[in-house]
Amino acid sequence: MKKSTIAEIRERFDKDVERFSNLDTGQLSTIDAKISLELITEAAKRIVPNAQQLLDVGCGAGNYSLKMLSKLPNLECTLVDLSGPMLDKALERVSNQTTKKVHVVKGDVREVPLKENHFDIILAGAVLHHLRDDHDWETTFKKIYGLLKPGGCFMISDLITQDSEILNDYTWERYGDYLEELGGKDYRKKVLDYVDKEDSPRSMNYQLDLMKKLGFSKVEILHKNMCFGAFGGIK
Repeated sequence: MKKSTIAEIRERFDKDVERFSNLDTGQLSTIDAKISLELITEAAKRIVPNAQQLLDVGCGAGNYSLKMLSKLPNLECTLVDLSGPMLDKALERVSNQTTKKVHVVKGDVREVPLKENHFDIILAGAVLHHLRDDHDWETTFKKIYGLLKPGGCFMISDLITQDSEILNDYTWERYGDYLEELGGKDYRKKVLDYVDKEDSPRSMNYQLDLMKKLGFSKVEILHKNMCFGAFGGIK
């Protein structure tokens, strides 16, 4: 199947700002969304307790930055997203929670200019599954590694696959059952068709191995439930 273009993805998120502004409604199809959000932000706080600079990649309506600010309130935040309406909402919400500057950058994190060796914490919540081939994954992770200060952390909460085809089929079957319990057979089909068209997730192992290959000194698994995980690396 031909995957969604960047423009199509942006257009979809432009229309869905209010839903994604609410963790209870915006993340229904994401297993353990609140747990993963808590874990990656708490881990980041403990890894870099004196952090000053936060980068939120694919920030959406700002949920991850808000959670991070609830733990470290004096962060200067840089919010990157494809969607202008999402960025507007994120800026409004995040600005209310910090006395420091909030910078918004409209565009694709793969392309926008950002300061190297500048960020203490980089968060990527439900965004990296939009990357496509191996080259895309590697160049994006390499760029993120370059943006981090030594000792900084890159924390991810995302859709993932399994390396074994047998277990991958099983986890997606389980996920389909979860969706069906939430909203019936039609909802199951709708979400799985949308994933098939828009997303290209990779396994947690793939991403952790890529981090190690690029120079991260430590990688950590915080949580995994079927085809969702929370994990990261320290530069």
